[in-house]
Amino acid sequence: MVKIGNFLFHYRNILLPVIFLLILVPAPELFPNPTHALVIGLGISILGQLIRFLTIGLVYIIRGGKDRKVHAESLVTTGIFSHCRNPLYVGNVLVGIGMGVASNSVLFFSVITPVIIFVYIAIISAEENFLRGKFGAAFDEYAKKVNRWLPDLRGIGKTFEAHQFAWKRVLLKEYNSTFTGTMLGLMLILKAWYQHPAQYGNFEEILPTFGILVLAVTAVYLFIKFLKKTHRLRAD
Repeated sequence: MVKIGNFLFHYRNILLPVIFLLILVPAPELFPNPTHALVIGLGISILGQLIRFLTIGLVYIIRGGKDRKVHAESLVTTGIFSHCRNPLYVGNVLVGIGMGVASNSVLFFSVITPVIIFVYIAIISAEENFLRGKFGAAFDEYAKKVNRWLPDLRGIGKTFEAHQFAWKRVLLKEYNSTFTGTMLGLMLILKAWYQHPAQYGNFEEILPTFGILVLAVTAVYLFIKFLKKTHRLRAD
């Protein structure tokens, strides 16, 4: 599993976008009412993204890819990491599950969503193998106290009190993934509208509104990117 995780970690930025594009493949519907699929699915995805926001906003973790390999400069055990060892990946999995539900596709939810979950199980195995090798007993002690997946919310209030939320850091670190998730969500809404004109109305009539939304989201994304590139917005 560790070798598979290292492989998937190396190519995750290529594999995961391709996997998510399979949402658009025609398939039998999961829910008879597409609105239920959208509300439940996008709600789960938003929850996953909020977990990522909270994690990054409280404590910055210098862990992840260095030359597209598993890397960590230090063992971070504070912030949300004191309640869950892998809160960012928990967020990612929730986003994946939510998009699977929102797609209203039996194929995506029953086949692709488990693949996404497996990808993160393997990556976590590789990361934790690296952390155990680098930090030894310190990581083992941390692993005994904190769950790998399921967050323990006891003391969460004290965690928030002990840290100042860094919203600038969240913007700088999460604007790419938030943009991608928002565009994917808009695509799923557009897909549902196209497939169910009797329920939502004429598809062509809604296109200008969607076009404006896409342009607005893209403009915000490019503005944040500009602020980052020109150092007008800094995390510190």
